[in-house]
Amino acid sequence: MRYSLRFSALLVLFVAAIPLFLGARPALAQETVLVIERPGNALALTRDDLRALPQEVFTTGTIWTEGVTEFTGVPLRALLDLAGVGAAGSEAPQAVSVIAANDYAIDIPLSEIGDRYPVVAYLRDGQEFSLRDNGPLWIVYPFDAAPSFRTDEIYARSVWQLARIRVTP
Repeated sequence: MRYSLRFSALLVLFVAAIPLFLGARPALAQETVLVIERPGNALALTRDDLRALPQEVFTTGTIWTEGVTEFTGVPLRALLDLAGVGAAGSEAPQAVSVIAANDYAIDIPLSEIGDRYPVVAYLRDGQEFSLRDNGPLWIVYPFDAAPSFRTDEIYARSVWQLARIRVTP
């Protein structure tokens, strides 16, 4: 009987650990998905934090996906406002760096960040998406809305696997 209980306990632990060995892990509701770095401090945001902020939902085609996709996310401007970028008494930066999980980084001039676009999308077609599928966050523009959103410069700023936003004066 004792041997059987030990075997059962080991079997349960082994089965529970299989996803970890395969590189998968469950997403935690309160896991940090985005960090906004400013000199002297950082703001860590979870999916729940993103859901509580202003939202934009739009459909567009992309050069990386097939067909039209619905994206739901937070306007980048709302995230910068939350972090106090451009607040009275602070040194206003000219640009912010957006950095992917693989350390790809590019600057986006603040003058080119609108009130609604780009968005930091956390849902694709109503579903969360994983690192393997360009997630969990992706900077997206409404590419189909205007030719100005379909340039090499805008495509380069459409950072998927977004992990950090760095603000420097």
